[in-house]
Amino acid sequence: MSPAADDVARRLLDAQVEFVLAELTGDRLRENIARDVDDVLAVASALVVAEVVDAEQVKATARRLVDRIGGSPMVEDLVGAVSDALYDLTASEQYDLGAVIAREPVEALVAKVLSMHTLHDRALERLTESPLVATVASKFVTKIVSDFMQQNRARAEKLPGMSSLLSLGAGAASKVKGATDKHLDQFLGDAVGKGAQYGLRRTNNAIRELIRDAPLQAAAMEVWDLHADEPISGLREYLSQQDLRELAVLVHEIVVTALATEYTGHLIDECIDVFFARYGDRDVASLLPELGLTRDDLVEDLRTFAPPIIEAAKADGVLAGHIRARLAPFFSSPEVAAILSRPSPKRA
Repeated sequence: MSPAADDVARRLLDAQVEFVLAELTGDRLRENIARDVDDVLAVASALVVAEVVDAEQVKATARRLVDRIGGSPMVEDLVGAVSDALYDLTASEQYDLGAVIAREPVEALVAKVLSMHTLHDRALERLTESPLVATVASKFVTKIVSDFMQQNRARAEKLPGMSSLLSLGAGAASKVKGATDKHLDQFLGDAVGKGAQYGLRRTNNAIRELIRDAPLQAAAMEVWDLHADEPISGLREYLSQQDLRELAVLVHEIVVTALATEYTGHLIDECIDVFFARYGDRDVASLLPELGLTRDDLVEDLRTFAPPIIEAAKADGVLAGHIRARLAPFFSSPEVAAILSRPSPKRA
């Protein structure tokens, strides 16, 4: 490129950089955002999802994002920090639970859970298959019976003469059976243990009848109503800040562990297949209203967030440097050199 042509190319590059910067400033930026959004939507309205996006590529990308983002150090750090912030949220003192969560969907959820009889039956059946559950149940029943007998004995001893009579009876029983309170617990435990499976089945039947016949829905909603008229901060009485943090971290660990399995990959694939089956023949632009986004929303959001970012990049010359770096290869290209070196046609 000749010196003269090189000088012209540099001046053109400077002018181009200034033009682009001006396009990203003030009212021109606001106008350009609206124009560009309209242009993008016009193009998107001609693009069918299934024709421009390959489902298998989307699956691979989704798997990679879930694997990397879900277990990232940032997410792990935010889980604990967000749980602490939510626990101390000042707004929790200002709003009642019922003002945030409507009663109707809660009532519908309770009714649905209580009506899922297959779920209840299967869960109760699996409980009867667990020896450990039987052991816990036997200890639970033993405790109830023992406490009941101890309480009634304490009440009876308050009556005149009953203390001596009970002592005499206990002494006689001890001589006959060698029974003590410890032996009584042992006896009850053995008896309940032997019939644990039978007892669990009887208990399951009672639970089924309770769920299906008793007014559990009304009872559950009474509990809800007690909390609905109280500030959300009242829920702190159920657990400490440390408890919430530890629960959040444990749930995060469970989720991260699950995300690392191949089964999660199959779930992601299935979700994407469902999306393409339902929306694959739609144009891209028509999906935005389905997501609750409108053209005006996009324009307003870009006008809100773009200008501060652009102005910050312009302030230290970073943006101008990037624009120049992108345009310079064009103005120094052989094609531009040939154009600038070509003599101008003479005017008639």
